[in-house]
Amino acid sequence: MRIAIVGTGAIGSTFAFHLSKVGHDVTVIARGARLTQLRAENAIVRVDGERAKVDVSGTLDPTTPWDLVLVTVLAPQVDAVLPAVTESNAKIVMFMFNTFEPLDRLRDAVGAARFAFGFPAVLATLHEGKLQTEVFSHGQITTVSDATWAKHFTGARIPTVMHGDMHSWLRTHAAFIMPFMALAAIVFARGGGGVSWEEARKIARAMSAGFALVRSLGNAITPSAMALMSHAPDVMTALVVWIASRTKTVRELGALGPGEARMLIDMMSAATPDAGRTEAIRAIRP
Repeated sequence: MRIAIVGTGAIGSTFAFHLSKVGHDVTVIARGARLTQLRAENAIVRVDGERAKVDVSGTLDPTTPWDLVLVTVLAPQVDAVLPAVTESNAKIVMFMFNTFEPLDRLRDAVGAARFAFGFPAVLATLHEGKLQTEVFSHGQITTVSDATWAKHFTGARIPTVMHGDMHSWLRTHAAFIMPFMALAAIVFARGGGGVSWEEARKIARAMSAGFALVRSLGNAITPSAMALMSHAPDVMTALVVWIASRTKTVRELGALGPGEARMLIDMMSAATPDAGRTEAIRAIRP
């Protein structure tokens, strides 16, 4: 398959590495210092020195018959690349990032017949251009709206499932993960150590408010594990938060910074004119 990846931060680089390793023809589209790094290597290089060859470009060629254009920029960056993606000769355009916003605008831009969306269950960072990545293979795994590409990603050792309602899935995920991102920012800012019980209760209330917001907007809480968790008492959620705040995973998540938590909280706040629905959510904004 001929694949272009727009956005070669840690997530895009992870997909480029894995897809190239199993024989796909991968071109990465980058800019600035990352473009310079990739042109010097003509490969995605992991911190352990393993390499995966890729073609490198500063622009997305509109004439190449791409089987997939995978867009892995952050949500606030998508407008900058949307014109080139829209004009591309791609069979499928898959956007892959965290968002709470409606997907209609992106679907309309590229056309419903070739639109797809996904979410990467990947924890990855770049260290001086070298990739350190962990692909989750249990629990929540990478989820996409396209069954064919779910199979291709799984074949590239990125376990992936297909979901038919990515809008509800993304909003549910935001309601769940946003409090943990805020928690991670608190832990990281303190240099480690867990939160207090009262702080854990505050974060639990924000999660409950997030799930309630999703339902109020007409979206389903999905998948079933999230639906079950959305009905958990706040005291039980607070206990999970209190324990999680003392783990290595949360400390590592905090190292990524508070930007994504702030973005999701702001998106959730903008989704309703009723400020009361998001008061508990806004209360934990880092």
